[in-house]
Amino acid sequence: MPKLDRYLFREFAQATFAALVVLMIVSLGGVFADVLGDIARGRVPAGLMLAQLGLQVINYLPLILPLGLMLGLMLAVGRLYRDTEMPVLTSVGVGPRRLLRPLMLVVGPMVLFIGACSLWLGPWARDYSQRMIEAGQRSLLVSGLEAGRFVEFPGGGGVIYVNAMSDDGSRLGRVFVYRQEDGRMDVTTAMSGELTVEGEGRFLRLDEGFRVEGPLDAGLDFRLMRYASNELRLPSAEMKSRSDDPELAPTLALLGDPRPGAHAQLHFRLAPPLLALAFALLAVRLARSPPRQARYGRMMMGFFAYVVGMNLMIMGTDWVEDGKVPVALGLWWLVLPLLAFAAWMYFSDGRVKAPVWKRVA
Repeated sequence: MPKLDRYLFREFAQATFAALVVLMIVSLGGVFADVLGDIARGRVPAGLMLAQLGLQVINYLPLILPLGLMLGLMLAVGRLYRDTEMPVLTSVGVGPRRLLRPLMLVVGPMVLFIGACSLWLGPWARDYSQRMIEAGQRSLLVSGLEAGRFVEFPGGGGVIYVNAMSDDGSRLGRVFVYRQEDGRMDVTTAMSGELTVEGEGRFLRLDEGFRVEGPLDAGLDFRLMRYASNELRLPSAEMKSRSDDPELAPTLALLGDPRPGAHAQLHFRLAPPLLALAFALLAVRLARSPPRQARYGRMMMGFFAYVVGMNLMIMGTDWVEDGKVPVALGLWWLVLPLLAFAAWMYFSDGRVKAPVWKRVA
C-alpha cells in the first residue's frame, strides 16, 4: 500500500473510531433508560437487564453506525482542509478518484458490518430478546425472586415472599403472597407452591395454607379460608411483540412473505448499509472548507442530512406497511436518488470548469 494511502487510511480510521466510541457511549445511556422503563412496566424481568441491554445495543447498531461513519469522515477530511493538507494533495493530482481507495478501505468494511447487523444480527437480537423475556416470565427466579426476601411482582400488583426455592425457581416452600386490586387486599400463605404457565397466563398453585381477603380501607368485610390447594393468577407481564411480527422473522423468511408489513421490514433492513455508503460519500464533500475555518458548522449540516435521511427511512417504512407507497417501490425512492446524488457530489468535488475563450475583434 502506498504511503499516501496508509496515511489517509489511518486518519479516516482513527477519526471514525473516535466518533463511534462517543456515539456508542451516548446511545448506551438512552438504551439503558429504555430497558429500565421496560423493567418498571413489567415488560422485562429484572434479572435480564444486562442481557437485554446488550441485545438492544445490537438492535440499534444499524442506526448508530452510519452516523458515526459520517461524522468521523467529516472530522478527518475537515482537519485535512483546516491544516491545508488537502489543497497540497490536490495540487499534486490527488483528486476524488485517487482518494477513493483509502476511503473505501474504511467505508467498505463498515458498510458490510452495518449490512450484517441490519440483515442478520439485528433480527436475531430482537428474536432472542423476545424468547428470553418469554422464558423469564415462566420463572419467578428470573423475575428477581430470592429465598428470604420480599419481592414485588413484575409490573406491580403485589408482593411475594418465600422461605425456600428450587434451583429452577418453579417449586417454592413456605410462601407468603400479598395482593391488592379494586380496593381490596388478599393475603395468602402456604406450606408449598408451584409456578405454572397456561398460554399467556401465569398461575401460582399453593398447597396447605390460609387466605384472608378484605377491604384496604375501613370496613369489616373480611373472609378467612383454609384450603388444601389454591391457585392464584399472577399479574401478566406486558408483551411488546406478537409471535408473527415481521420484526422477529429472519431476513430470508421475509422474501416469501406476501404481507405489506414483511415487505416494509425487508426494505427497512436493506436501507441502512446503502444509506451509510451515501452518507460517507457526502461527508467528503460536506467537510470541504477553507483553511482555518471552523468545521463544526459543516458537522451540523452532516448531522441534519443524517436526521432527514433516517426519518424518511422510518416514515417510508410505515407508508409501505400502511399501503400508502406501493410494495414494489419500497424505499428505493429514497435510497437510489440519495446514492446517485452522493456519488455526483463526490466525483464533482474540486472539478474545475474549462475556461471560456472569447474572440477579441
